[in-house]
Amino acid sequence: MVLRAQFPGEQSDEGAFVRQRDAFRGWVSADGRSGFPAEAGRYHLYVSRACPWAHRTILGRKLKRLEGVIGMTVVDPIRDERGWAFREVPGASADPIHGFRFLSEAYLATDPAYRGRVTVPVLWDTRTRRIVSNSDDDILRMFSLCFGAWADPSVDLYPNGLRTEIDALNDWLYERINDGVYRAGFATSQRVYEAAVRLLFDSLDALEKRLAMTRYLFGPKPVESDLRLFVTLIRFDAVYHGHFKCNLRRIVDYPNLSGYLRDLYQWDGVAETVDFDQIKRHYYITHDDINPTRIVPLGPIQDLTAPHGREAIGGCLSRPGRATSH
Repeated sequence: MVLRAQFPGEQSDEGAFVRQRDAFRGWVSADGRSGFPAEAGRYHLYVSRACPWAHRTILGRKLKRLEGVIGMTVVDPIRDERGWAFREVPGASADPIHGFRFLSEAYLATDPAYRGRVTVPVLWDTRTRRIVSNSDDDILRMFSLCFGAWADPSVDLYPNGLRTEIDALNDWLYERINDGVYRAGFATSQRVYEAAVRLLFDSLDALEKRLAMTRYLFGPKPVESDLRLFVTLIRFDAVYHGHFKCNLRRIVDYPNLSGYLRDLYQWDGVAETVDFDQIKRHYYITHDDINPTRIVPLGPIQDLTAPHGREAIGGCLSRPGRATSH
């Protein structure tokens, strides 16, 4: 029996998913020496609310209060063989910048020879009409560091004294959890799948212990690493547990992780970045090799606005903003 991989070009002979590298790694700089000077209104963010990698950048833009500085357009969560599309559907829209019908047009406008997979997020330069970056890591970091003239200074996602530790934890989270759920879900051999799932849950167990001692990953305030973990945790019980067969436990079964998830969700502005309808429809309809019926499950029922009880952990007594109801 020949198993069909979700992305054949990113599958090893052993059945492991090996994610492609980001193709565009330009950088916006405050002084403009990079060729992309930080300017209000110049850059536009193309995202999917379904995608966790894009969700990181949506969160960074929201928390740094850059909505009036960097525009954003959401693609249709249903991706077909033509890739991410701009459509006038609930929660998404046409491209208001250049009238692109598909995100692939932005890639080809930047590099006519591009033949890789088209991914979100994309940071687009409206002045030069090209992609600055399709690296979620870089875009989130740019939002943290490079738009200081407009960004909220009270939110520091990459504090100076923690940068080495944040970088190390980011790598750990990526390998074991953020990409770990995909390595399980896109595996085409039993051995590869089981290894990915065991590593994933060993890592979740370690985070459960860590979060017993600290409100967030590095203390009383969330940083970049917390956003990176949040986007995976918020999708876990709704998608990864069933669709990707990451089903040893749910996040709700972890007292500290589930409280941490509710805590972050209830920070002012975070809940409005989460769209479970788009998340579930994207995964269950788009991944027809995993879910050939394309039936989207109704559940799970989750109460992310319930009390989390984490205010005093690690000596922190600060209170988050009120979440919007979903």
